[in-house]
Amino acid sequence: MKKRILSFLLIIGMILGVTAGCDKKEEKAIDYAAQVKLDMSSNSIKEEVTVSAYIDGDTTHFKVPTSIVDTGVLKARYLAVNTPESTGKIEEWGKKASNFTKEHLKNATSIIIETDGTEWAVDSTGERYLVWVWYKTAEMSDYRCLNLELLQEGLAVGSKASSTRYGDIAVKAIDQANRLKLHVHSDESDPDFYYGAAQEIELKELRLNIANYNGARVAFEGVVAQYDNQGVYVEEYDLETDMYYGIYVYYGFFLSNEGEDVLLEGNRVRVVGVVSYWETGMTYQISDLDYDPFEPDDPENIQLLSEGHAAANPETSAETFLGKTTVTIIDEEGEEQSETRDYAEVAINSSISMKNLYVSKAYTTNNGGNNDGAITLTCTVDGKTVVVRTTKLYNEDMSLVTQDRYLGKTIDVVGIIDSFDGEYQIKVFDVNDIVIH
Repeated sequence: MKKRILSFLLIIGMILGVTAGCDKKEEKAIDYAAQVKLDMSSNSIKEEVTVSAYIDGDTTHFKVPTSIVDTGVLKARYLAVNTPESTGKIEEWGKKASNFTKEHLKNATSIIIETDGTEWAVDSTGERYLVWVWYKTAEMSDYRCLNLELLQEGLAVGSKASSTRYGDIAVKAIDQANRLKLHVHSDESDPDFYYGAAQEIELKELRLNIANYNGARVAFEGVVAQYDNQGVYVEEYDLETDMYYGIYVYYGFFLSNEGEDVLLEGNRVRVVGVVSYWETGMTYQISDLDYDPFEPDDPENIQLLSEGHAAANPETSAETFLGKTTVTIIDEEGEEQSETRDYAEVAINSSISMKNLYVSKAYTTNNGGNNDGAITLTCTVDGKTVVVRTTKLYNEDMSLVTQDRYLGKTIDVVGIIDSFDGEYQIKVFDVNDIVIH
């Protein structure tokens, strides 16, 4: 009898436990974003805008009057939220957050950005404006705050949320998403995230912080722009900075023929390899590539994503090439900071084109090495000096091109941004990539 009673009590306890668990899971979510209305009469600044560029979950570029920003483009950083990264170093749920923001704004018939205080304020980079983003579609009578929606969907964590204009509601949205274990607060796997041994990263992040990744195995995407000496230059465009970022990928003599076919010029590829410092060239590169032709979809392999692309070769002025640019980096405390660097340092290993270079000097390498016959052209353009360095170039009859072909001429060039002995230069690989006027 005792055994029956104990069994009965155990069953009742299990049922109550399951019921309690179900009640917890079935907590009805409150739409906190609907509890806040856009007050057009408040003391904050409000501006109706349109999207210039979608960047990620908490950053969007908006078109604004030049009275607000001289360029007419305001780089907006969403107040109170911090979404996982979908650019730079890729994080779980980053792509979902980015797509959530894009889809909501893409379908909007009206978008209004609002300051937290009574004037426009910028974030720690000094370039992005801190705003609340409101949107409305044709079916909606009221504007909704996208910042709050990201929080209540669990697609962002709070960022100084409690001290903001809508801090009370923001905190409630965060607490609810945490209780419901939504996305970033859950233990679920993100179906859009790669959980392999390599760190998912973008070429921009790798190039700007490359010393931090020395020795690390990384995975990134890009277009094969140029072959060079058992390796290729891979580049990728970044919308936020409107620049191309590149790196040299060395595969040596150890990659199979099928693997080399993946890395043909014009292919868009996923590269998986180790960041290493090449002492001889005094530069970073990617090495230690793998390709198993029997498992081409193995995420640890280099992979062909698509064909039919080409090197971008953006036309660049000498002033830009030799000038400075401002980039955003992550410091040791994990904070974003603006930093000024040489443009060529940032864009190194990416493709470039430049026009109207007058060749004032020429030098041909002749020291008994493999590079004998390579030409260095010292050029002037717009009052500035730009160095063009070629590999050994050949005519159609396979005779070596000599420096006399270019000396005293005005040329247009296409090549890869490179450096030698601390000086930035344009490296040219084919005789057809130098056009003589």
